[in-house]
Amino acid sequence: MTVRVTSPGEGEAFASGPVRFRILEDGVGVDGRFGVAECVIAPGWPGPPQHVHREHDETFFVVSGVVGFRCGSDELLAEAGSLVTAPIGDPHTFFNADADAPATLLCSVTPERYLGYFRDLADLRPGPDGVLVPADVLEVMARYATEPYRP
Repeated sequence: MTVRVTSPGEGEAFASGPVRFRILEDGVGVDGRFGVAECVIAPGWPGPPQHVHREHDETFFVVSGVVGFRCGSDELLAEAGSLVTAPIGDPHTFFNADADAPATLLCSVTPERYLGYFRDLADLRPGPDGVLVPADVLEVMARYATEPYRP
């Protein structure tokens, strides 16, 4: 049988600064067509630098909390139950809009190659504020055909 279930407590789990990741679908069972990660983001987490993907689409399903998204100069808030899509070429970033409560997202990437970005973030050391240094994050993004957004 090739149908697979990732149960609670299963999947590849790791932390990167104030964000906890759990890879739910690593792409192996679907020939790399997509991957899915659960992301638990700390209260008030400011998010990665705004960026543009050149080789993959990304979607975010907000499981709990309120997550802010910045897309160019536009900003929107997505509450639990919302789906946000960031197609190839569209600038975006996301952040925890609540300074007092964590938020949980399911993030899908198509193709799955971008899951390596999340894994590589775990090797970075946070700055004194506990957040990853933006220049270090941008360096990792560059390995995955992702560049900083420049208006």
